Amino acid sequence: MNKRRRRSNPWLIAFLLIAIGALIYINLNVIPSVPPPFVPTPTPTRSPLSYAEEAQAYLAEGRIGTAMEAFQAAIKADPQDISNYLTLARLQIYSGEYEAARVNAENAILLDKNQPNAFSLLAWSKGYMGEYLEAEADVRAALDLDPDNGLAHSVYAFILALQVANNVGEIGTVDVAIEESRLALELAPQLLEARWARGYVLEITSNYEDAIQQLQAAIEINDSIAELHLALGRNYLAVEEYDQSVFEFTKAYSLNPTDPMPNWYISRVYVRIGEFAKAVQYAEQAMSDAPDDPYMHGNLGTMYYRDLQYNRAIQYLELAVRGGTTEDGVVVEGLPLDYSMSVMEYYSRYGLALARVNRCSEAVQVAQAMLQTIPDDETAVYNAEEIIRICQEFQENPPTPTPTEEAGEIEAAPESTPSPESESDGSG
Repeated sequence: MNKRRRRSNPWLIAFLLIAIGALIYINLNVIPSVPPPFVPTPTPTRSPLSYAEEAQAYLAEGRIGTAMEAFQAAIKADPQDISNYLTLARLQIYSGEYEAARVNAENAILLDKNQPNAFSLLAWSKGYMGEYLEAEADVRAALDLDPDNGLAHSVYAFILALQVANNVGEIGTVDVAIEESRLALELAPQLLEARWARGYVLEITSNYEDAIQQLQAAIEINDSIAELHLALGRNYLAVEEYDQSVFEFTKAYSLNPTDPMPNWYISRVYVRIGEFAKAVQYAEQAMSDAPDDPYMHGNLGTMYYRDLQYNRAIQYLELAVRGGTTEDGVVVEGLPLDYSMSVMEYYSRYGLALARVNRCSEAVQVAQAMLQTIPDDETAVYNAEEIIRICQEFQENPPTPTPTEEAGEIEAAPESTPSPESESDGSG
């Protein structure tokens, strides 16, 4: 009847007490510090100022594209810092991103309506986009806020010069542009935009040597702006310093490889000095950079024409004049005939090339369009009459069929007298 009691194990009791203590410690100290599952862990927040400092460092190195990306990050980190909007807008204008620059300048104005530089940059972007009346209103707003603002006077000179260059200026516009560019330089001689604006005004008034000096001074301030090198190259071309012009155009292309204009200009250099194969090569590169641009097709057609490859010339000049679709399926809109130098050149070359391969029904149509639409331009009228003369010569003296004709090529008409076909390309 008497059952013997088991003795308790002291080691087991000690172990249990230790385990209980450990559980209490974990519950009180460890678990609260462990993040819940599937919830992102917090990371250190980067200072907004660090983005701007990084952007300025890139800018000092001449890395404008990278600097713009850093300024965009700075704006996201601190949307209230006006200086980042202004600097980014400025860089976007330097890079030809005018619509983006406009947006950032407008954002700066929304934050502070008393910023003359914001109105100036807004005006500059609008001027480049051809919105001249709005641009003038914005730059006047900047001058109302600060009558001695060097950037505002520079931009005003630039906007007026753009109007003169595009034949939309009024009587006296060029005089105001000259005065504004001088005033800008007087107020801010170390300002890049003041040198640039003065150089551009000198260029459009055919003072190329003086323009070269101002543009060189601007490049000394910042060597990384493709548009400045392009402008300097144009002026070197105008004074027939061909090696220097090619150097500047090549530099511009290295800074902005998406822009077809440097290669366009290089093709014009080589055609002037009679190196037609090189002219074709650079014109082809320009066209490949902008395959939907009728001006690039017209320029390539012109280079083939000067190289006496008339059928190849027709292929590209027809796209420039009439429009159509390239072999790669790119749609090109034709250029309506007007008094602009490049357009008159393309129509002249197109009609002459057609005439020289005896496609005279088409050639005469082009000649008649030129006589009816641009009768006040002596060179265009001469070229139209030359087209008709060549076709009359074909009619009176039909060419003897040759093997090349049977293969689809028509022998060109003999060139008995030289014709003053327009060489102008808008570059001086």
